[in-house]
Amino acid sequence: MRYKLGYLVQWVSISAALLMLAACSGGNSTTQTQTSTQSSNGNLSVMLGDDASEDWAIVGVKVLGISLVPKGGGTPVSVYTAPTPAPMVNLVQLDQLAEILGNVQVSAGTYTQAIISISANSGDVLLRVAADPEVGFPLAAGTTVPSSQVQIQGANNGTATVTVNLVTPLVVSAGQSNALELEFDLAHPAFIVEHITSGGTPFWAVSFKGPLRHHFIPVLAATLLRHLYGTVSTVSSDNTSITITKDFPVEPPTTPETAITTSQSLTILADATNGTILYDVDAQTSSVIKNFSSVSSTLPGEYVRVAARFQPDGSLVAVRIWESSSFNSVWVSPEGHVLHVNTSTNVLTVQNEMGAGVPISVDSNTEFFFRTPANALADATPIATGTAFLANIVRGFKVHVSAVDPLATPMVAQTVDIEVAKYDGSISSPTSTDFTYTRAFATASDDYTMTMPYISADTSNGKDVNGNSISGFKWWDFTYPTVIDSGTNAISDFVNATGGSVSFGNSLPALNPWGVSYAWWGDQDDPSGWRAPWTVLLPTPMPLATVATAWATNSSGGNIGVGIPNGANTVTVNLISTADSATLVYQVDRTGQVVTVTPQDITTSQGLANISAALAVVGTPVKVYGVPQAEGTVRSYVLFYFTGTAPAS
Repeated sequence: MRYKLGYLVQWVSISAALLMLAACSGGNSTTQTQTSTQSSNGNLSVMLGDDASEDWAIVGVKVLGISLVPKGGGTPVSVYTAPTPAPMVNLVQLDQLAEILGNVQVSAGTYTQAIISISANSGDVLLRVAADPEVGFPLAAGTTVPSSQVQIQGANNGTATVTVNLVTPLVVSAGQSNALELEFDLAHPAFIVEHITSGGTPFWAVSFKGPLRHHFIPVLAATLLRHLYGTVSTVSSDNTSITITKDFPVEPPTTPETAITTSQSLTILADATNGTILYDVDAQTSSVIKNFSSVSSTLPGEYVRVAARFQPDGSLVAVRIWESSSFNSVWVSPEGHVLHVNTSTNVLTVQNEMGAGVPISVDSNTEFFFRTPANALADATPIATGTAFLANIVRGFKVHVSAVDPLATPMVAQTVDIEVAKYDGSISSPTSTDFTYTRAFATASDDYTMTMPYISADTSNGKDVNGNSISGFKWWDFTYPTVIDSGTNAISDFVNATGGSVSFGNSLPALNPWGVSYAWWGDQDDPSGWRAPWTVLLPTPMPLATVATAWATNSSGGNIGVGIPNGANTVTVNLISTADSATLVYQVDRTGQVVTVTPQDITTSQGLANISAALAVVGTPVKVYGVPQAEGTVRSYVLFYFTGTAPAS
């Protein structure tokens, strides 16, 4: 079993923003009003989001439905029903992005749970290996995992249903905005668990229950949306907006790519203040518009791809629009994670959804945008033009490229949308001004060592869970996502938290703290460089190990000593049994060709008894994810122990 949790915070977010679409603001002077069919209803925008994966090009799922449960019980209120056929969404492409599924009216009231239904028949979860997976990954690049080797946990009659308790009740007031975000946390080691025996066939156990949780949305206008696909149905009579019906691309992609149409409609405004850039893909022309009057007769019926942003009131404004008479033409625009950067040849290679690298030439006219939806002007303004900027891009960035001619070979980039600038890896040398990320890949030329400055102390940096504004650098432990360390002592606390490491000896590399930061381009101190607004400390994945020192109970839970075949040292792993901060423990059993993942709640006497019995046996295989401590121990976040057929190292 292997799952490289340390690579990034990876999630699938199902976000529902309860919005009243009223007067637009934030850089648009046009007013749009959408009247509810009932005065007691609010408008619900349902979105999906995710993160990246080094090992996977596609993690495809089909969400069948989403409903909300009223406080005190009662009939769940449906807020999303998939079209037929249900589209498959590639979660890997939603790296820190939200994809809008559509809008629906929902009754005012208080809701305390969400129910998610996911298609769980054979073949309904698609796994395709990335173009350049990590060293030792058991499958070749671009391989599609046979459906017979993907085992969906908790499936019942072809559906996996998960009920999520909301952290705080969702109160929907008539005529007012609210927001809900749920996330399927792909960084959760139990989401995709590989089990492979020596020389045997790998099986992938996919668990939807557990990784799905409620996530806090601090500022709706800062939500970064994935490019929308749709068909223009109408232009408003005052030419301020278009209405599109939502389209989904087929997954895995077809040639030419075709659209799955839906009945979900979205209204999108032109930016009346800053202007919306409109690209005619067929004519290979572009123009800046502040309303749709110039295209009101030609745009209906066209396929579009839209880079949009939320207004504070929940309305959508287009930053850029690509139009074509062919869905394939707006879709054939390389989207994915940067695989390689070659500054000698000025070629940017982007991994596509088929697990292959697409080389894109960058020339003197290529414009680079950094998506900043909370700042309308910055979102619409290039941060650089030309080949020199390639030196500021590394493997792992999430981009969406638009080509001058999408059918040309090689493609030449007209624009590059940098949607996320992700730096991650081993953390070292933390100081009061910066710290260092060291990252290694299977292709050594992609490796980087990046000294990452913190943003300036007076730079606005969102809000905490209580709605209080934050300035300057902030960080949190992945284990406690709602406990944010910000303010005067945030940097000194971060320096102290990242100073530990553990070692198995025999010249084996030390295990340092891991982290991930999604950098911002510039601030008051440096208007033209990457800076860290925040960092998440990630549980470092340890090698597959065995219990070397049996379980010992202590006041906080217990501990074990673990060892690896080539190591000289036994590393102490602490497990916490305190409610709300307990180590997540899973029994992974392989019997024949069936892999079962069973959570063990160590906050209960029965769960604690189960794991103390299992970990009392020296030689039991274990996989630990935890944070190295200054004294050389590991505080575990997740621990797997294996029964039945043991996994290979």
